[in-house]
Amino acid sequence: MPTTLALLAHPAEQEALIAWTRGHQTTLAGFTLITTEELVPWLEAGDLSITALAPLADGGDISLAAKVLEQDVSAVIFFADPSVALVSTPSLIMLLRACRKKNIPLGMNAATADLVLRGLARSRVAYLIFNPVAGQGNPNQALATIRSKLEPQILVNVILTQPDVNPVDQAKEAIAAVKSRENNEFGPGLIIASGGDGTVSAVASAVINTDIPLGVIPRGTANAFSVALNIPTDIQGACETILAGHTRLVDTARCNETPMILLAGLGFEAGMVDRASRELKNRLGTLAYVLAGAQQLADQQAFQATVDIDGEVSELQPAAITIANVAPPTSVLAQGFGEVIPDDGLLDVTIATSQNRLQGINALASLVASAVVKAPTQRDDLLCLRARRIHVTTDPAQKLVIDGEVVDANPIEFECLPQSLRVYAPIVVE
Repeated sequence: MPTTLALLAHPAEQEALIAWTRGHQTTLAGFTLITTEELVPWLEAGDLSITALAPLADGGDISLAAKVLEQDVSAVIFFADPSVALVSTPSLIMLLRACRKKNIPLGMNAATADLVLRGLARSRVAYLIFNPVAGQGNPNQALATIRSKLEPQILVNVILTQPDVNPVDQAKEAIAAVKSRENNEFGPGLIIASGGDGTVSAVASAVINTDIPLGVIPRGTANAFSVALNIPTDIQGACETILAGHTRLVDTARCNETPMILLAGLGFEAGMVDRASRELKNRLGTLAYVLAGAQQLADQQAFQATVDIDGEVSELQPAAITIANVAPPTSVLAQGFGEVIPDDGLLDVTIATSQNRLQGINALASLVASAVVKAPTQRDDLLCLRARRIHVTTDPAQKLVIDGEVVDANPIEFECLPQSLRVYAPIVVE
């Protein structure tokens, strides 16, 4: 939902409030305004987004105080009549208490309202796309913690993911809102994704090539994207990374027409992810992938593949092909070079040609060792390359996993999009 500002006035001060809003119409256009019924016609004339409160006598003051306590209001502007005794205006007393308890700015005349609006306009505005079913913790507590850490330095607008809504579409709407605010007197906007790698990848795919910075607050099982970029995997640390304000440009990729942030896999990788169900991940966490990998290793069969890497064509019989853009050490099949560099403008290709289970186990062990020492593997049954474009055709068609989502595709083309995503991340000390 958009940032919300409450506008109220005693009867004798309504004209002053209306004049103030007309003087700040450009800035106020970036907010949703809530006000009393008698002020709605005056404010709507300025093409502002208005929501009417119930009359104060019918509990409108109570509902507004509740919104303040729930931190659904960024600030309250209440032009008060100094001749009216506070004891006779329970709505003002209630708002004063609510604003003080939640540290919400309150302006009571034109001068203080100017200061409040100026402070809000210069604040960073974030659209937080929050997946409530990610992870195993309490989502309400997690969301409350995020807001308490980020506000008031950042104005946080919360967008909850929903089962029947694509988070990519939610991210696109948030991006449009950020861009619209750039035409007003506002500070820089940002997008924040909070959930597992699926949520992060979906949101990031919409942010590619916008130059809008992406904040990541990981709450998933593997949190591969965060680990790969050294973003803390606890809520407090992730929030502090965003508040620090340092951004890093990293590569993304395109797999056919699908954006790719992390990695894609054919053969073993796809089978492993397919076996690691949501129920299994909820019960075992990251061990779910270990168990699924052991099961897949027993069943995996080699397949025919024609691979075109930057124009050089090869015929292979692999058991797994992994194309990585960003990957942590725990993404073992991407570790042919020992580490994946997220901003080198290249995709890391690891092709495993192991012909039996024992060779497969040894190859996996070699990749783990490469990740530990950050050095390329030397096995003959592991082919490692870096390239800008890769085209793969398989026979028979293999399941493909892209950033944790299993799909059907054959042939498949990958292209690196160099430094196309700006992410809040800690400073890397070489």
